[in-house]
Amino acid sequence: MASAIELITTLLALAGLAYMLLALWGARDYTRTVRRRASEREYTPDVTLLKPLKGVDARMYEGLASHCRQQYAGRFEIVFGVHSLDDPAVAEVERLRAEFPDVPIKLVECSDRLGTSGKVSNLVQMLAAAEYEHLVINDSDIYVTPHYLTGVMRYFGSTPDEVPVGMVTAPYLGRTGLGGREVTIWAKLEALGISTDFMPGVLTARKLEQGIRFGLGSTLAVTHTAMVAAGGLGPLVEFLADDYELGKRIAAAGYRVELCGEIVETTVPAYDLIGFWDHQMRWARSTRDSRRMGYVGLGVTYCVPWALMTVLASGAALWSFTLLAVVVLVRMTVALVVGVGVLRDDQVLRDLWLLPVRDLFGLLFWIWSFAGDTVVWRGDRFRLHEGRIALVNKGIAKAS
Repeated sequence: MASAIELITTLLALAGLAYMLLALWGARDYTRTVRRRASEREYTPDVTLLKPLKGVDARMYEGLASHCRQQYAGRFEIVFGVHSLDDPAVAEVERLRAEFPDVPIKLVECSDRLGTSGKVSNLVQMLAAAEYEHLVINDSDIYVTPHYLTGVMRYFGSTPDEVPVGMVTAPYLGRTGLGGREVTIWAKLEALGISTDFMPGVLTARKLEQGIRFGLGSTLAVTHTAMVAAGGLGPLVEFLADDYELGKRIAAAGYRVELCGEIVETTVPAYDLIGFWDHQMRWARSTRDSRRMGYVGLGVTYCVPWALMTVLASGAALWSFTLLAVVVLVRMTVALVVGVGVLRDDQVLRDLWLLPVRDLFGLLFWIWSFAGDTVVWRGDRFRLHEGRIALVNKGIAKAS
């Protein structure tokens, strides 16, 4: 039995090592593409930014203001949507109007609840206020550079002989607290996972699948034409991973989905253990439902935990320590190449010592994600089935 366990953990560690090499290959290919696209002619169509809001989160105003500071050659407008005009976010929109009087800002009251997802329900009702063909959707806490729209829209400038681009999405990093100040250990683990686990997975999928066929909620830039061809937003009101689903449907409609070179930031809350667990399980189970076969294979990517198990299973044999050293070295290399080199996330250097802990948690989340089908989202518990969510209990858990 001990020999069998030793063999299994060794093979899993080696498979994880091979995955890390693929992640480096994917990062190299992505970097080359970004450099090539940066040298191409700019494409600056008029753009409508759609921002559904609910409540006021940390750093939200700074993120909204960053969208108003765009140095963009085309015209752009921002459409905000709230379920009720009593929402505290309305005051932040009025503050934006006062600070940026030259930016066209619209506020839409989305009084109808069209499905379980309040965000998508709002977006459906906001579309009528959008003036332009090109749309950009992202979350309320996303922070962008002044060249964000320029960097995203250039990917829509395809030549006539190319498959048209229907969606452009963006890599992102998680910023722990205002200005990156240190917060809880759980927030650090969350941010570290985004830059050194999640994003390497995205780059690997992009390389292996010769492109991506999903969207990231950090940026969903679409043409109205492509969105209509994919069935629109209406059918997504019951989906948890609406960003993934929209990209998948646009790709299935015959359009290209591109991962652009603009890196955006999202704010990671000061999670406690329960908040961290709930958020990670929501991500894990939504990914499991969205990419079933790929998600099953995700377990082999946690090469550090498997190498540690090999050391234990082999009775601390010398060769197992050699395997562990190689695995840790390559894992650290991926974290630095993607986290620091691609995403320019300085927090990775600060928290690099936590990487083995993050990977141990990652394997635990992967295993436990198969143990149920419920997720917690903004304090409510939902049942997840084939990507769709149904409310089970309202307000029974801490918001996460």
